[in-house]
Amino acid sequence: MCSFRCGSVLSVISSMAVLLAIVSLSLVTVAGGDHVVPTLQLPTVMVAVLVRNKEHTLPYFFSYLEDLDYPKDRVSLWIRSDHNEDRSIDITKSWLKRTTALYHSVDFKYRSEPQRRASEKTSTHWNEDRFTDVIRLKQDALQAARTMWADFILFLDADVFLTHRETLRHLVGLKLPIVAPMLVSDALYSNFWCGMTPDYYYQRTDDYKKILNYDQVGQWAVPMVHSAVLVHLNVAQTRQLTFERKNLPAGRYDGPVDDIIIFAMSANYSGLSMHVCNALLYGYIMVPLEAGETVPGKDVEQLTNVLSYIVNEYGEVNLKEDLRKFVPTVPKDKLSLSNIYMINLDRRTERRTKMLKHFDLLGLDVEHFPAVDGKQLDDKKVHDMGIRFLPGYADPFHKRPMTMGEIGCFLSHYNIWERMVRLHEPEVLVLEDDIRFEPFFRRRAYGVLADARRIGGWDLIYFGRKRLQEEDEKWIDGSEYLVRAGYSYWTLGYVITLEGAKKLLRENPLQKLLPVDEYIPIMFGNHPNESWAAHFHGRTLSAWSAAPLLLYPTHYTGDEGYISDTEDSARIDGTLPSVGSGGSGSTVVNNETRDGAPVAGEPKKGDKEQLPNAPVLLADSGIGQNEHDLEAKNRRNEL
Repeated sequence: MCSFRCGSVLSVISSMAVLLAIVSLSLVTVAGGDHVVPTLQLPTVMVAVLVRNKEHTLPYFFSYLEDLDYPKDRVSLWIRSDHNEDRSIDITKSWLKRTTALYHSVDFKYRSEPQRRASEKTSTHWNEDRFTDVIRLKQDALQAARTMWADFILFLDADVFLTHRETLRHLVGLKLPIVAPMLVSDALYSNFWCGMTPDYYYQRTDDYKKILNYDQVGQWAVPMVHSAVLVHLNVAQTRQLTFERKNLPAGRYDGPVDDIIIFAMSANYSGLSMHVCNALLYGYIMVPLEAGETVPGKDVEQLTNVLSYIVNEYGEVNLKEDLRKFVPTVPKDKLSLSNIYMINLDRRTERRTKMLKHFDLLGLDVEHFPAVDGKQLDDKKVHDMGIRFLPGYADPFHKRPMTMGEIGCFLSHYNIWERMVRLHEPEVLVLEDDIRFEPFFRRRAYGVLADARRIGGWDLIYFGRKRLQEEDEKWIDGSEYLVRAGYSYWTLGYVITLEGAKKLLRENPLQKLLPVDEYIPIMFGNHPNESWAAHFHGRTLSAWSAAPLLLYPTHYTGDEGYISDTEDSARIDGTLPSVGSGGSGSTVVNNETRDGAPVAGEPKKGDKEQLPNAPVLLADSGIGQNEHDLEAKNRRNEL
C-alpha cells in the first residue's frame, strides 16, 4: 500500500480528546448585553469511501461530496482504492491535491497493481476473494472511526451523488443509530430493502414502492440499508456492529459472505434499527452491474441517465473545474436521421439552456428552431397571415376557442414540415423544449427506428405523447417497440417522414386551424370528433408510437415550475373569419376569459394521464415491459 496522506489523529490520546471537547465550545456574545451562551460545533464525521474502476463517476462524486454544506474541519476522509483498470487513482489524487487542506484529516491509501485479482473473471465479477477484501476494508474504516473518536461514520459508495447540499446536516440531526438517505436510480433500485428472505436476500414488499415513490415520507425502519449509510458511533450498541462474519454471535448466522448483509445482521443482533429517510431528495445511485455487463457499456449509459435526472431537477450537473478534464466529450450525431429540430421560444432561454445540457449528455446534434411566439400575435396579425379557424371548434376541456399560444405552437410545427419539404429531408425528429428523456434513450431510439424502417409503411412515430383512448393499442406486426397510435395529445417529440410532412401540408390546415395535437390524430383517422374530422379529406397519415415511450413532459399541471405557453395566453376574440364564412364574414365564438386565466378545477392538456385505468392498460399492452426487476440479486449473482 502506498500512502498519500495519513491523518495523524488516528493516534489521538485521551488528553487531546478532552482538549478538543473543550475547544468545541465557542462563546458567542449576545447582541445588546454582556451575557454569552455556549454554542456546540457540529459533530465530527469520518467519510469512508472505497474506489475501484470509477473513473466515470468520480468527477461528479467528488464534486458533490465537496459541496456538502457541512464544516470540512469537522470531516475526515478515509479512502482506499485497488485493482483499478482506469484513472480512478489519478482522479482521486488530483482532487485531494486541491482539497486535502480543507478537511480535518485525509487518509488515502491505494494499490496500483495488479489490475485484477487472479480469481476474477472480469472487473465486475464479485467472487469470494473480492468480498473478503471489501469486508476487511470496511471493517478497517469502522475501526479507524472508532479510534479517532469520530461521532459519526458515513459509508459512501463512489457511484453515489449526494446532490442535496444539506444531506449530511439533516442526517446527523436525526440522531438515529443507523440511517441512510434514500437515493434515486434510473430504475426501481435504491439503497434500502423493506423485506429480507430467509436466506438473507432482497424480498419485494408493498412498502418499498410507497417509500420510493414518496407516497409516505419520513424515517422508516427497514432490514437493510447500503451504499450511503450514516452510523452514530456515540450510541453504545454500535460497538457490536461489524462487517466480519467471525464477529457475529456464534451459531446465529448461516448466510453468505457479504458485507452489507453481515452488517445488517450485526445491527439486528445488537438491537439496533436501520432507517431509511426520504424527507428530502438527497441524491442518486447507480444500479450495480450484472455479470457480463461492462463499465464502458452499461455503466456509462446509467451514468448518462442519472446525470439527465440531475439536469431535470437542478438545471445543471455540478462538476468542479479541475475535474472537468477527466470527463470525456460525448460525440454528437443525429440518431441516423436527416435532422433533429428543437422548437423553442427565443425568450425561453432557461429551457433552451437545459435542453442543450441534455443534448451534450446524450450526444445529440440538434438544431434550434425558433418557435412562433403567441405573445407576439394578435387578431390582426393572425388575420393578415390568412389563417382561418375550424368552424365549431372549442377546446374539449375548456369549451373555448384557440389561444394565441396554440396558434404559435401549430405554426412552429407547420414551419418545420414546410422546411422538410423545401430541403427534401427524408426523416426528422421534432422535439419540444419541455421534455425529459427516458433512461437509455439513445439505445431505445435506435431500436425503434430500426424496427420502423425494417417494417415500413409509417409516416409519423410518437416518441412522447398522452394517450386519451381507453381501448388497447395494437402492436405493429413484427415489432417489439411499436404500437399503432390511438387518439393522443401532446407533440413532445415525434419522428416524421418527408411523405408524412407532405400529407399534413396538403390539407391546408391554416385554412381550418385547430390545435396541432388535435390535427395530427384527425389526419391518422383516430379522432373522436367526427364533425371536426369531416373537414379534412386526406386522412391517410400512418402514425405509430414507441412503446414504452421515450419522452415525457418535465412538468404536469399543478407541478411546481409548470408553465404553459399555449394554455396561459390570450385567446382569439371571436370575430376572426372562419372557413365557409366568406371573405368578409365572421363567426362569433364565446370567449369570456380572453386573459387566459385558468378556471379553477378545469383540467388542462398538461394534466397527467387521465385514463382512470391507465396503469392496467399499459401493463396489458406490454408498455413498461423492460422495467428493472428488483428481484435480481444484482452484483451477487455469481457468488
